[in-house]
Amino acid sequence: MIISVHLPKTAGESFAASLKEHFKDKFYKDYHDKPINTPGCKRKTKALCDMVKNNFINYNNIECIHGHFLPVKYSSLRIYKKIEFITWLRDPIERMASHYYYWLRNYDPDNAPPLYQKMIKENWSLIDFCFRKELRNFYSQFLWGFPISSFSFIGIVEYYDDDFQFFQNEIIKTTLKSYRININPVRSATSYISDSSLRERIEKFHQRDVNLYKMALTQRLLRRGK
Repeated sequence: MIISVHLPKTAGESFAASLKEHFKDKFYKDYHDKPINTPGCKRKTKALCDMVKNNFINYNNIECIHGHFLPVKYSSLRIYKKIEFITWLRDPIERMASHYYYWLRNYDPDNAPPLYQKMIKENWSLIDFCFRKELRNFYSQFLWGFPISSFSFIGIVEYYDDDFQFFQNEIIKTTLKSYRININPVRSATSYISDSSLRERIEKFHQRDVNLYKMALTQRLLRRGK
């Protein structure tokens, strides 16, 4: 079984389309939890409770689960099944900016969760968004209780095509169709945040995520034999 953790704005919709086409009715999308819009204590408690509940759920007809959830939610399945946990990471500062602009483009007042509504109602700037404590070390919040060494594969979005090919050859061992979905239509090829001093401040604020990303880059080089 593949457990694919979709960290927002890391090409997750594109990757999901490839997985869904391959696994068909054995593919399950799990976007129910809304982790980043759930307070930390409640988020962790729910993930642990779901982990226990999953011991009593029959997943025999499911070969791939993909979505926004803490991976610890499905970690107990490793007792009963051969599980490959996978995810994608992106430069955390670029991911943060992409997330901000995605929320601006797609706001739905009837369905937006509280944090999203707060951002819009208070008219946060990109800088406000980057320094919010609720969003600090975004990756680390998602990966609570689940070290990156537990992943069989961590793709790097900046090298999507190469890493997608590696995933096909070494993890799933079959050919998948590649998609491009939810790309920012007005994004230029340059960085979202080009001011070096500002980027340095943001990186310091999100230092744990910067370190996680660097570890993933190192792992990528090692698996490629470089």
